[in-house]
Amino acid sequence: MAISSLSASTVPPLKTPPSQLSANLTSLSSLQFPVQLHRLQFGNRGISFLSRSRILPLVAAKKQTFSSFDELLENADKPVLVDFYATWCGPCQLMAPILDQVSATLKDTIQVVKIDTEKYPSIADKYRIEALPTFIIFKDGKPLERFEGAFSKDRFIERIENSLQVKQ
Repeated sequence: MAISSLSASTVPPLKTPPSQLSANLTSLSSLQFPVQLHRLQFGNRGISFLSRSRILPLVAAKKQTFSSFDELLENADKPVLVDFYATWCGPCQLMAPILDQVSATLKDTIQVVKIDTEKYPSIADKYRIEALPTFIIFKDGKPLERFEGAFSKDRFIERIENSLQVKQ
């Protein structure tokens, strides 16, 4: 990664009088930095690169409020895929972008809901969530199919479609 040729003589020494300092700094402002350096973040802890995840667009989520999880399941107009996860769970974090892709692909077939087992332990206990991530497909308010672990997008879609076709 090369920065435009910058000689030591253009950088002002520490004991430069203020009048000369502003003139020298003005000449530095015309430097062209590589794109990677434009993503630097300056903060209290020094300089760090912004992560790529902050550069990607956010996925729009449909926020709904229900008085209970059971109400959400009963009022759903299509089957509901529930992702039981935890923020500290590595495979759960791996599945998050895959789940977004699956949701977009099957948006007319299934509704996707995420439940943080740390925030809602009573729901996790009710459905005996012992491994993460755990996915349960609900139809008409009742569990239809359950599977655990991480999957590729294609395998995940295949499992969902097979569950909905066989169990209908």
